[in-house]
Amino acid sequence: MELQKAQKAVDNWINEHGVRYFNELTNMAQLTEEVGEVARIIARRYGEQSEKESDKNKDLGEELADVLFVVLCLANQTGVNLQEAFDKKLDLKAKRDHDRHHNNKKLK
Repeated sequence: MELQKAQKAVDNWINEHGVRYFNELTNMAQLTEEVGEVARIIARRYGEQSEKESDKNKDLGEELADVLFVVLCLANQTGVNLQEAFDKKLDLKAKRDHDRHHNNKKLK
């Protein structure tokens, strides 16, 4: 799904099921909470921390989707076209970082 379609899908969901958007500060707090849940899974499943029994059934994809949902909400609320912003950022990174990463001895 293109980001513009994803933004529209979230907006439709908010209008049909969510009553209204939470304010931007509330959504920022939610985003922080969701990123923390992703971090917990990564730290325990792929890092050095032991995974608690209660975390073993956590779905990383679902948690990443929660992060994306809130990011899309914030973009909608603040008038950001994420497709344009992402395309611009990807182009910038491709130009800026191509040689840098190819010349990074740590990545070889």
